[in-house]
Amino acid sequence: MARAVPAYGFVDDSCAPVSVAKRDCVRVAAAAFERLSLRLLVCLPSAAVFRHLLPLVLCVCLLGCGPQVAEFGGPTMGSHYSVKYVPGEHTPAAAVVQAQVEALLAEVDQQFSTWRADSVVSRFNALPAGSCAAVPEPVLSLVRVADSLWKDSDAAFDITVEPLMNLWGFGPQSRSHEVPSAPQIAEAKALVGQAHLRIDGHQLCKDLAVQLDLNSIVAGYTVDRIAEHLRSLGIDSYLLNVTGELKAAGRKPDGEAWKVAIEAPREDVQVPERVLTLDGWAVSTSGDYHTYFERDGQRYSHTLDPQTGAPITHRLAEVTVLDHSTLRADGVSTLLMVMGPERGMAFAQQHDIAALFVTRTASGFVSQASSAFSREFDVPATP
Repeated sequence: MARAVPAYGFVDDSCAPVSVAKRDCVRVAAAAFERLSLRLLVCLPSAAVFRHLLPLVLCVCLLGCGPQVAEFGGPTMGSHYSVKYVPGEHTPAAAVVQAQVEALLAEVDQQFSTWRADSVVSRFNALPAGSCAAVPEPVLSLVRVADSLWKDSDAAFDITVEPLMNLWGFGPQSRSHEVPSAPQIAEAKALVGQAHLRIDGHQLCKDLAVQLDLNSIVAGYTVDRIAEHLRSLGIDSYLLNVTGELKAAGRKPDGEAWKVAIEAPREDVQVPERVLTLDGWAVSTSGDYHTYFERDGQRYSHTLDPQTGAPITHRLAEVTVLDHSTLRADGVSTLLMVMGPERGMAFAQQHDIAALFVTRTASGFVSQASSAFSREFDVPATP
């Protein structure tokens, strides 16, 4: 199904993106101390030199030697990524960390992109019905996660909806946004169904010519991969963003937690719906207000219901999910968006999911929090 576009604004008052090693700081401070001592020695007694310069040296060390926030980012998956982190004592230079992260992003793109013909997923999609293909373990792993979400949601989550995405103008093979006819929808639906995928050892197989599309979970998976890599480098404090899927852990150098703002469902201006403090939590928001088209006064969202073959029509404007796994948060936010406010809230309550639903009403937007969201983030739960 369509990966609903996450909407986030950042509340981030971190330090400047530069890192100074403590040993370098002490070296700089010592050099400054020596230069100033020589200048003042001619006019101040020795004790006075130290009395005047010691506060300066301490100030330089205290303000310049502590860990500060390093930051980098760039394009990825047709959108943007950013990484902010507090370097550890033995963390490589920021340029090295960035190169490693971008190598990881390139690997993900080569495996999962539906926009490049040479990716693993695109090559699998080109195979006819009855085919099997050896694919990397990360692809098999995400198919397993998708299979679990598909079963739990009674097929509200489906990773084979690319024919419908293309038909409605939201997929990689789309040419324009047009409302298809009922026969066209039925024809595309005949090529949709996660039940037609299976894993056989190290191979992925299909008994129907289905098209695999893991975009509804691959960004969350990528965030978790980056977080895992940073921890391997001794980095325990970070704020990660890949196409709007977020994860934060640890504290900034000033002791403050990382904060993010959930964007309210407004098309004209970015307005924070709620500010959340994160430490070990991932955030994913799905909404219908960024990617859509209109025909004859009717709004058509890019979030498709696999069972109807058409865009969702319920009143849910956005849903935000928090989980310790960004991969899971990404997938669950999508399936809740497909389910809608009533069915989605029931699913969240049943599975103890921390979710915040924003629904359109005649008088404006109304927010409803699941019990888990209320418990974890001190927000009143919906009666």
